[in-house]
Amino acid sequence: MKTTMKKFTAVLTMLLLFAGSVIVSAQDEEVSEACALSYSNFRSSFKAKNYDAAYEPWLATFENCPKMSINIYKNGIKMLKKKYKDAPDAATKELIEKVYLQRLEYFPTEKPGKMYSEYGMFMDAAGASEEKVFGLLQQSYDIKPSSLGIKAIFKYFDGIILRNKDTNVQAIFDMSDNLQEVVGVKIDAISKELDAINAKEAAGEELSKRDIYLKKANATNLKGLGMVEPVLSQKLDPYETCDRLLPLYEADYSANSGNAKWLQRSISRLYHKGCTDTDLYNNMVESYLKAAPSADGYVRLGGIKLKAGLDNEAIAYFEQAVTLETDSYRKANILYSVAQVMARKGLKSKARNYAHKALKERPSLGKAYLLIAHLYATSASSCGAGNTFKQRMIYQAALNQAKKASSVDPSIYSRAKRAIKNYQSKAPTNKDVFSEGLTSGDPFTLGCWIGGSVRIP
Repeated sequence: MKTTMKKFTAVLTMLLLFAGSVIVSAQDEEVSEACALSYSNFRSSFKAKNYDAAYEPWLATFENCPKMSINIYKNGIKMLKKKYKDAPDAATKELIEKVYLQRLEYFPTEKPGKMYSEYGMFMDAAGASEEKVFGLLQQSYDIKPSSLGIKAIFKYFDGIILRNKDTNVQAIFDMSDNLQEVVGVKIDAISKELDAINAKEAAGEELSKRDIYLKKANATNLKGLGMVEPVLSQKLDPYETCDRLLPLYEADYSANSGNAKWLQRSISRLYHKGCTDTDLYNNMVESYLKAAPSADGYVRLGGIKLKAGLDNEAIAYFEQAVTLETDSYRKANILYSVAQVMARKGLKSKARNYAHKALKERPSLGKAYLLIAHLYATSASSCGAGNTFKQRMIYQAALNQAKKASSVDPSIYSRAKRAIKNYQSKAPTNKDVFSEGLTSGDPFTLGCWIGGSVRIP
C-alpha cells in the first residue's frame, strides 16, 4: 500500500511539473511574440525617423525584452536625447540614465568605456554634480582610455587638475601625457587609413562608397582629435613654468634616474617649455639614454650638442635617431623633431631640409609644412630688407606652405587656419601687384636662404 502511494505521489508530481512547464512555456511564447511585434513596430518607425510613433513600442520592448537587441539601446538613446533636447524634463533624463545602465547590464562587452563616457557627458549637460560626472568618466578611462570622447577628455582632465593642483602636480602632468599618447595613437591610425584612401584617389582609382564615407569621417575625426593637444597644453600653462618644473624634477630626479618613461616625459616637458639651459636637463638626457637608448633620446642629446656648437656631433646623433626607427610615421616624427631643434638654433635651411625629409616619410605631416611656413615668415624682414613687396612675397610663400598643411592634415586644421589668416593679411594684395607693375601668376624670385620662386598672387 505504501509503495503504491509513493508511485502515485511521484506520478502526480511529474504531472504537476509538466503542467507548470507548459504554462511557463506558453507565457514565454506570448512574451516572445509580443516582443517581436513591439520591436518590429519600433524599428520600422525609427527607420522612417518617426520617433513619436516609435516611442511606445520602443518603451514596451525596453521594459519587457531588455536582452532582445543592442538596437533597443542605440536607437533608444538617439530618440530620447532628441526628446530631451526639444523639451528637457526630469522623467526623460531619468529614462536616459536607465537606458545607459541597462545597456551596461545586459550588453556589458559592447563598448562599455564609450558608454560611460557618453553617459558622463550627458549627465554633465543635464546639470549633474561634478563628482558624479567625474566618476562616470573615471570608469570610462579605467576601462579603456581611448574610449573617452574629445569633450570628455577635457572634462575629465579638468577633474584631474581640480583634485591634484594643490597636492600632486606630477599627477596632472602624468595624466596629460597619458591622454596625449592615447590621442596620438588614434591620430596615427586614422591618418594611415586616410593616407591610403588619398593615395588611391591620387593614383586615379575610383573610390568605393565606403572609401568616400571613411574619407569624410576620418577628416572630421582628425579635426576633433587635433584640438586635444593645444587645449591640454593651455590648461597646463599655469603649472608648466620653469620656476615650477625645475624644482619638481630636481627633487624627483634621483629616485627616477633609471625610469625611462619618467625621464622621457620630463625631458620633453622641459624642452617644450624652454627649460633646457641647466645641468639638470643635460643629466636627465644622459640618464634617459642609459635607461633606454631611443630615437627620442638621441634627438635631445643632439640638441644639447648643437647648442654647445658641436654641430658634427649633433648631426651624428640626429642620424642615429633616424636609423633607430623603422616605422615611417614614427620616423617622420623624429625627423620633424630634428627640424624643430634646428629651427630653434636658427639653422633655417637645415631645419627645412629635415622637415622635407619628414614629409617624404609621411606626406600628410601637416605640422612640417607649418614649420616651413614659420621659417619663411620669420625671414621676411631679413630676406626682404628694404623691399616691402619682396617681404610680402615671402609671406606669400609662407601662406602657400600653410595651405598645404591644411590640405593634407585635418588634425592641425585649427592651427593651419590661424596661420593662413595671419600670412594672408601680410601677403601682396591686388593693389600691391598693380603698383609694382607686375602680372599675377608670374614667378617672383625670393633668393636669400629660401631660394626658388613663388607665383605672384
